[in-house]
Amino acid sequence: SPTTRTHVRIFDNFTMWLGANLVISTIALGTLANFAFGLGFWDSVASIVIFNALGVLPVAFFSTLGPKLGLRQMTITRFSFGWVGGIIMAFFNVAACIAWSAVNVIVGSQLVVSLSNGAIPLWAGVIVIAALTTLVSIYGYRYVHRYERWAWIPMAIMFLIMFIVGAPHFAMTATPAFGLAEVASFITFGGAVYGFATGWSSYAADYNVNQPENTRPSRVFWLTFLGVFIPCVLLETLGMAFTTGIANVPAWKAGFGTTGDVGGLLSAVVSPLGGFGKFLLVLLALSIVANNIPNDYSLGLSVQVFGKAFQKIKRYVWTLIGAVIYIVIAIIGSQNFAATLQSFLLDVAYWLGGYGIILVLEHFVFRRGQYNVDDWNTPGRLPLGWAAIVAIIAGLVGGLLGADQLNFQGFITRHINQPNGIDLGFEFSVLLAGIVYLILRRIEINTSPRGEEGAGGK
Repeated sequence: SPTTRTHVRIFDNFTMWLGANLVISTIALGTLANFAFGLGFWDSVASIVIFNALGVLPVAFFSTLGPKLGLRQMTITRFSFGWVGGIIMAFFNVAACIAWSAVNVIVGSQLVVSLSNGAIPLWAGVIVIAALTTLVSIYGYRYVHRYERWAWIPMAIMFLIMFIVGAPHFAMTATPAFGLAEVASFITFGGAVYGFATGWSSYAADYNVNQPENTRPSRVFWLTFLGVFIPCVLLETLGMAFTTGIANVPAWKAGFGTTGDVGGLLSAVVSPLGGFGKFLLVLLALSIVANNIPNDYSLGLSVQVFGKAFQKIKRYVWTLIGAVIYIVIAIIGSQNFAATLQSFLLDVAYWLGGYGIILVLEHFVFRRGQYNVDDWNTPGRLPLGWAAIVAIIAGLVGGLLGADQLNFQGFITRHINQPNGIDLGFEFSVLLAGIVYLILRRIEINTSPRGEEGAGGK
């Protein structure tokens, strides 16, 4: 309730997301620009800036709904998707939380393996990092904020040191000749960047739901926007810059290998610092904890949206179960990491592109910002949700039509004859989901006007 919302540190909207993104996984994404997509220096930077700005917009906007409505992100989803649709989206979100956590612990574990010269196996690193993350996530909202409030400071110092050590070896790699192949790489890498940034949108409101209702939305929006945008742009650019030095430094090349071992690469970067370099790498491996805490905490909240039976089990139990599942996935998925990461980020962009546009249209077009908040837990007072469910399916179909991945090429991209391929999945996902929702939601309101009482104001 509005009276019990005591979280008044509005600046936490910034530090929360800064801490969660100022981590090694963000660097791992940046390494794909050169390595997987063959981009040069400046076109990589342009793609990083443009697609991060687009990806963070829904995250920042949904964050403003936390204080306004006092509801968690997956609960807000019910005002578009209805009761059953909300459960479907919560299921998608649980899957995404588990997959994000798996991707992150793989990167951290690569570092642990590199640090120990292979003495510690990858699976052991995965288990240690997962255990530390679960410890903080179990305690909940206040502890998550406390951790993130400070976690970013050592990380920022550490990345600055790595930048200073690595900078002499960076090369301004040339932008490939402008043509369809270059545009294809630019957009496809952009899709992965967008997927990483927008990945937070399905739990954006979870982290300021206890802030007072009269918190200024513009402040929440910009603090959240910059909290994600700044670390993503800086670290993705840094990751890309490290790969430009691979040609000049044999140790970097050996560390990175042929499969894109980010842990090996960073280990090589700091090796001139000796013991201090090793200490930095330990901290860096632990940075994964800051990134995975929101995933683990929101996973528990999302499972509770499945229904009353799931609410009877404490949130931290679901967090523990999720941890066990992602440990198993991480140990299996670590074999070819760069390809796994690329495919996963594009997949995330496909469903979250559609999800984001549906909630934005609901807010601005159909509700004009008005919600009857008390309806959140009464199925009969929520929309039926079929318009949103059909729209998200249309978005996923759009994602499949425009997909260009290692094991799958969509109908449209197959007909754009490109040696590098071009992934237009998230663009088609947003477009199709948006058009379908605009048409069907109007029909839904006219035929079964449930849950629209809120459109007239609280």
